[in-house]
Amino acid sequence: MKNITVIGSGTMGNGIAHTFAQYGFKVSLVDISEDALKKALQTIANNLDRQVNKGTIDEAAKSATLANITTHTDLETGAASADLVVEAATENREIKLKLFKDLSSICKSEAILASNTSSISITQIAAVTKDPSRVIGMHFMNPVPVMKLVEVIRGYATSDEVTNTIMELSRQLGKAPVEVNDYPGFVANRILMPMINEAVHTLFEGVAGVHEIDTVMKLGMAHPMGPLQLADFIGLDVCLAVLRVLYDGFGNQKYAPCPLLVNMVTAGHWGVKSGSGFYKYTQGSKDILVADKFRH
Repeated sequence: MKNITVIGSGTMGNGIAHTFAQYGFKVSLVDISEDALKKALQTIANNLDRQVNKGTIDEAAKSATLANITTHTDLETGAASADLVVEAATENREIKLKLFKDLSSICKSEAILASNTSSISITQIAAVTKDPSRVIGMHFMNPVPVMKLVEVIRGYATSDEVTNTIMELSRQLGKAPVEVNDYPGFVANRILMPMINEAVHTLFEGVAGVHEIDTVMKLGMAHPMGPLQLADFIGLDVCLAVLRVLYDGFGNQKYAPCPLLVNMVTAGHWGVKSGSGFYKYTQGSKDILVADKFRH
């Protein structure tokens, strides 16, 4: 397995491309926007510079990593020769289903089609392809070059061969793969998102403020980041989308998104990516300040 196609050049896509390229794979990074691809390459270069400064790689490794990445705005050109496709497009069911249907026609019959989805059913995605046995979930964690976990999700029809190949490939990337079955939210988000949602409810009901809630979880439960700050980091829009998948999938009221979270996403306060969520983010500043809306 040498040729990897990554679809989507956002935070997760460029991190996945960076990681594969750093380990010597040839990566085709695909996005509909040329500007997004240029921004992704710059982000990868900046992250490689940080690795050089920390002494984890040298300049030669940085140059080799960048040389392993080519960019494409045409899906067919970028995916036709892929041994593995990792889809990291926006967390939208319809977009993913269309992509996988198209990939099923574009890619080689022996190619493995993987999704980085954080919650959408792999079985449902696989059902639109010609060979569901070759479809699997590869749920990387953010930031991809740093985080060790890869949640490997078996769809209902995913073969043992494909699962074993992806588990071994993840190890080749220096990751720790964990195999899980395909049910709403898998493991990571089935546990994480209700916790984040409960933290938002705790704020919504006036039990405590943003800083106080996060401090309790950091100092009391040894979490490196409080749930509200983590939600900002993930993206409140993504958190809401995952909660809706959980609510639709299980039909259980405990997964219903907090009205405050719904309002924040509707208002465009999505966290780090928009500059404001539970905290406010100023470019170039490392200070973490509670958003004006939640300051008392």
